[in-house]
Amino acid sequence: MVRRTGRRPGNPDTRDAILATARTAFAEKGYDGASIRHIATGAGVDPALVHHYFGTKDKLFLAAMNAPLDPGELIPEVLAGDQDAIGERLVRFFLSIWDSPAGKAGVAMLRSAVSSEWTAKLFREFVVSQVLRRVRQLVPMPPAEAPMRVSLVASQLAGLAMARYVIKIEPLASASPDVLVAAIGPTIQRYVFGDLSGIWPSPPPPDAAG
Repeated sequence: MVRRTGRRPGNPDTRDAILATARTAFAEKGYDGASIRHIATGAGVDPALVHHYFGTKDKLFLAAMNAPLDPGELIPEVLAGDQDAIGERLVRFFLSIWDSPAGKAGVAMLRSAVSSEWTAKLFREFVVSQVLRRVRQLVPMPPAEAPMRVSLVASQLAGLAMARYVIKIEPLASASPDVLVAAIGPTIQRYVFGDLSGIWPSPPPPDAAG
């Protein structure tokens, strides 16, 4: 007899109630503002039961998003290694996910985010809390510049996803990953490590009287 491992599925109604409450909480309060205790109260369960079903807040958020993968497990591998090739690795990783069966969920969410503010909030929280925050933690950047740098990376990749998978603009939509990595990788690399001094406000001149 084969023994099953992992968490027991539990009552599906209770699990669904937790997920529904979590989606609302994450959309309204953001990832950081939504607590396990708040979600448990809204679902009418004990916080320990939320931990029993989902383990951590990250896992609960990914389940609420129906995320096909966990960025926390994959991004560190992508960012490890030669920093001079981070831009190319990020683009290749991005394309490998969106070109795979798992990418269908991303396309559906992106389409929904365009027409639904509620879904857009969830999608934004996913990108910020699960992807951009991890990039900021793992890639050395000046703290004052990091938010803009990772936002620029996100804008490039989100635009690529929209043009290639939703609008399907040719020849970009049918271009090979190698072509897109070569074309977009250097731009991502510049956003992460390049000289962007021209976009930052100039420091105030020293006080002449001082």
